Amino acid sequence: MIGFAVTHRHRMPRAVALCLAAVLASSGCASTGSADSPDSGQLILATTTSAQNTGLLDMLIPKADASTGCTTKAVAVGSGEALAMGEQGNADVVLVHSPEDEREFMAGGHGTSRKLIMHNDFVLIGPPGDPAGVAETDSSAEALTQIAERKAKFVSRGDDSGTHSEELALWRQAAVKPHGEWYVETGQGMGETLTIASQTDGYTLTDRATFLTTKGLSSRIVLDGPEELHNPYHVITVDHPATNTQCAKAFAEWLSGEQGQGLIDEFGAGEYSRQLFVPDAMPR
Repeated sequence: MIGFAVTHRHRMPRAVALCLAAVLASSGCASTGSADSPDSGQLILATTTSAQNTGLLDMLIPKADASTGCTTKAVAVGSGEALAMGEQGNADVVLVHSPEDEREFMAGGHGTSRKLIMHNDFVLIGPPGDPAGVAETDSSAEALTQIAERKAKFVSRGDDSGTHSEELALWRQAAVKPHGEWYVETGQGMGETLTIASQTDGYTLTDRATFLTTKGLSSRIVLDGPEELHNPYHVITVDHPATNTQCAKAFAEWLSGEQGQGLIDEFGAGEYSRQLFVPDAMPR
């Protein structure tokens, strides 16, 4: 996975999105045709780095394409940039985990449907020695307050992603404005930020799935369980003249259907002895 930093204000033309997706898939950049006349079977999925880095998309996309007859090109960015791509007509469907931004996106008339697909949870991770004593706290507000008071290093993604949005919301709940040398913003994806936190003995907020699937970390989970760390993912079909509506709708229906939900349910259970994502679209 190639790491790069983007912001919600960055504009990524549709042809560039297709080229980037091809690079990420190690297939090079081929002719994409007119940006105004997308191939009827070609689908651009803008999604979070957590869905990509964990390997979930590598498992889901080939099966979705076989079922829908579409060819999905995934672009893994932060949730903010994924939604911006949809708003600009540079993605047909988005899979994101930033509920407040998603509601704003839908209220702005940029999506035709929004479906809850799955969830996992956020966790706070830190150095093995836990110098801020986070493991002794009972809430994220208490944990972040202690980190700030002790000026223990905290590594933030700082990239307008769903995880970054959640982190900022948790700081607000703790009535803390993080600043100073102890607070570091990477502008990178979750995997890169986890590596930096581990190498610098810092704390960070991450989704559990990416933490479990990122290799070579010395960090450990120091806080999990509070309700505020719930992490839902929704799939949104984009409403834009450039949208491949047929494929976007087919992908969303497949992902929320029996096969997609069953694959999400099984993903990671063998290797990690637990689900990495819990399916939410089908009755349980």
